[in-house]
Amino acid sequence: MKNGLSFGAVTLLWTSAAMAHPGAHVHPHDGAHWLAIVSALGLIAVAGGLALATFRSRK
Repeated sequence: MKNGLSFGAVTLLWTSAAMAHPGAHVHPHDGAHWLAIVSALGLIAVAGGLALATFRSRK
């Protein structure tokens, strides 16, 4: 539970910069939507690798 509260606090502090548009923020601008696509493909690849490893370890 302590780690969950710490993670929540860090996440809230980290995303507070994203809420204020004129400063540093984390969403893509000006045709940088490829970043979201590459991130999604990477997440799918990692999830697939974990699922494959779990499937292979059940034997």
